[in-house]
Amino acid sequence: MKSKKKWLASGLSLALAFSLAACSGGEKESSSEGEGNEKVELNFWAFGATGYEDLVKEYQEENPNVTIKFKSSETAEHHDALFTALSAGSGAPDIAMLEVDQFDRFKAAQDRFENLYDLGAKDVQDQYLDWKWNAGENAEGDFLFGLPTDIGPKALYYRSDVFEEAGLPTEPAEVEALINTPEAFKEAGLQVKEKTGKPFVDSIEMAYRAYLDPAVESYLNPEGEVIIDKEGSSVKKAYDYAVELNEAGIVGKFEMWSPEWSNAVNTGEFAAELGAGWLKGWMEGNAPDASGNFRVATLPTEFAANWGGSYIAIPSETENAQAAYDFVEWLVSPENQLKSFQSNGLFPSAPAVYEMEEFTANEDEFFGGQVTSEVFAKAAQDIDGAVFKGEKYFPVHNEVLNALKNVQEGADPEKEWEAAVKRSKDLVSR
Repeated sequence: MKSKKKWLASGLSLALAFSLAACSGGEKESSSEGEGNEKVELNFWAFGATGYEDLVKEYQEENPNVTIKFKSSETAEHHDALFTALSAGSGAPDIAMLEVDQFDRFKAAQDRFENLYDLGAKDVQDQYLDWKWNAGENAEGDFLFGLPTDIGPKALYYRSDVFEEAGLPTEPAEVEALINTPEAFKEAGLQVKEKTGKPFVDSIEMAYRAYLDPAVESYLNPEGEVIIDKEGSSVKKAYDYAVELNEAGIVGKFEMWSPEWSNAVNTGEFAAELGAGWLKGWMEGNAPDASGNFRVATLPTEFAANWGGSYIAIPSETENAQAAYDFVEWLVSPENQLKSFQSNGLFPSAPAVYEMEEFTANEDEFFGGQVTSEVFAKAAQDIDGAVFKGEKYFPVHNEVLNALKNVQEGADPEKEWEAAVKRSKDLVSR
């Protein structure tokens, strides 16, 4: 493919190429924690609430010659700091988490990462979902940037009390049978609006993401070109569907993570959310008045998608590549993915976990005793292939999302679409 050459012309790659000569002098050690008694110190940068600090302590107890300095930051701060360190050619950690939506930004600098296939990753490949594993490779499939951690399979979170008030079924199996197509999704929303006066989905972004998140190709092609205005565009299809639901009056104005949204989740001011598996943990900790009222069902096949998740990579600056890899392989093993799921709600990318008793018997009191993990496990296995996002995914995404927000305030949908296409192309061409 030509994409790799074009990516390497990006600003990051130019900066890295500039610094490469100054940093390529000595040879690295490749010591492992299992070789002799040599002391090894590793720096591990993560983001969010992973609970990995506890697993780090456990690993150090089992491997007393390994010391791991763990640092966790906010998502944006973490990725920006890593980007800066890689560009400078110094200061990067031995081990780094990469969030899936940020991943392509770093793939442009392949020479700044260890190829995990050279460190033993082939031996564990069959332990992970194919689509998750494949998304961790380069375009040619011969370089693995990171081992899979959590994933974000999407499902329908719905208020059983609001569904009951609207005359809709409330048991997950019945809801799945009823809301089994995009058209049926809209019909259920119209019934909720008519009977309760409440919006069906919380925001126009969630309506938009219904079709956007499953799209294998969305804003950009591998050459970095904007493709949202091409014939058959998945983004235009998602845009039109969001506009359709908004015009039907079933889309709310609760922007995710805002105080208003948090209160709406807690008090039941909208009926449903197209959320990923990680949302469950947030709800349990932040919406106490909603306990017992939410349930989870699989989405229509057309909406089956992943939203979120991460990989763990090893920057090539490390002097202890093998020791770093040995820890990462241990950290994301099926057994430890189960622990991360139990402690922090990180949904496993290793299917073996889905068969473990601690996983299948995990009844959620918040969800009325439903074993929601089984719903998300099914959703994870319904996902059809890895999604390509590209280096400028977020800037283009925000342009289209801003257009939809303007539509919700009364702007003309087609004019907003055309303006978003122009802004996106201008942005990418800079």
